[in-house]
Amino acid sequence: MNENEGLRFRRFNRPQVITDESQERRRKGSSTYSGRVFRITLLTLGAFLLLPLFGIIFFLESPIQPEVFSLGEPPLMSGCFEPNFRLRQAERLFEDQLLGPESIANIGDVLYTGTADGKIVKIQGKKIHVVATLGKPPCGSREEEPTCGRPLGIRVGPNGTLFVADAYLGLFEVNPVTGEVDTLVSTRQVVEGRKLSFVNDLDVTQDGRKVYFTDSSSRWQRRDFLNLVMEASADGRVLEYDTMTKEVTVLMGGLCFANGLQLCPDEESVLVAETTMARIRRVYVSGLNKGGMDTFVENLPGFPDNIRRSSSGSYWVAMSAIRPNPGFSMLDFLSQKPWIKKLIFKLFSQDLLLKLVPRYSLVLELSEMGACQRSLHDPHGVVAAYVSEAHEHNGHLYLGSFRSPYLCKLDLSKV
Repeated sequence: MNENEGLRFRRFNRPQVITDESQERRRKGSSTYSGRVFRITLLTLGAFLLLPLFGIIFFLESPIQPEVFSLGEPPLMSGCFEPNFRLRQAERLFEDQLLGPESIANIGDVLYTGTADGKIVKIQGKKIHVVATLGKPPCGSREEEPTCGRPLGIRVGPNGTLFVADAYLGLFEVNPVTGEVDTLVSTRQVVEGRKLSFVNDLDVTQDGRKVYFTDSSSRWQRRDFLNLVMEASADGRVLEYDTMTKEVTVLMGGLCFANGLQLCPDEESVLVAETTMARIRRVYVSGLNKGGMDTFVENLPGFPDNIRRSSSGSYWVAMSAIRPNPGFSMLDFLSQKPWIKKLIFKLFSQDLLLKLVPRYSLVLELSEMGACQRSLHDPHGVVAAYVSEAHEHNGHLYLGSFRSPYLCKLDLSKV
């Protein structure tokens, strides 16, 4: 080996000195590579998860076409509206024996109500008897409700018969003794170019000649009532059925969720709960002002359901959801944001959304001029939940519910 070759050999095999800096560079290179792989993996996974969501948001049709509407700032929960626990003094009756006793009527001390399984029942003492069945079984599911029937408003006529509004089937007259059922108005009937999709509440004149009733929507059925509330479509109507001529006439349209109905003492007008708008309207059904409408009370602290007369001449108004102030009201917040409502109904089912609505039962007593006289509360619906009606009889307030499996009875002398 010559000298030059020896030098090359020694140069190639010169030992390398490993320092802390070189190790740090290697660790950084390895760390950078691992971080890059992690980020790419995370982004890929995120894309796989988010792409279906974006597909739902942009391509899936929303079941509702919400309208922009405006509610005034909710009234302060003070004064007459001051929260209390008076409804918690009520006792539950027939728990797990009555499902959804929406509305209540009485003949003497015998109570009558309609239940979620399409039945009209009477409550006598401690026993429940089935008077009539309006629809056809099976019952119990959302899909079966339209054929099973869903009795809502119930009244006693001058001849001692029961007048019943069934959400899916129409108006009926029921003999409480024999159980005989007479169909007055079928939902198959088209009235002034529109079908009856959500027959809700009713009242009968003292002579039994006229029956006034609400059709909450021509677009949505009862099982989709939350869609109706959130969409705020003004397709609710007040109608008149003439028991002599058998004719059905539209008295007023353009209402947002026409709900509970109560004849005024002079029978020239009816009070109608316009649930979505948190107000009660007065519709003139006879006399010089027939065909007109004004506002009985507006900007209520909750969303009104049924309206019934009290023994003192005032009105009981039931509410199962409120607009807390101070607090947060979801419907008030969303009233000006239809795009958010569309997105919510794309992502979540109506049943899930209903579970997210805070339970709060409220019953107001309003004077003949619409002024608040007193309020009865059950925050969180601990005893009386999902109240739909307050029916007064013999010093007690019987609380109906569109969802709870019981009736409630409140001794008014205690509150």
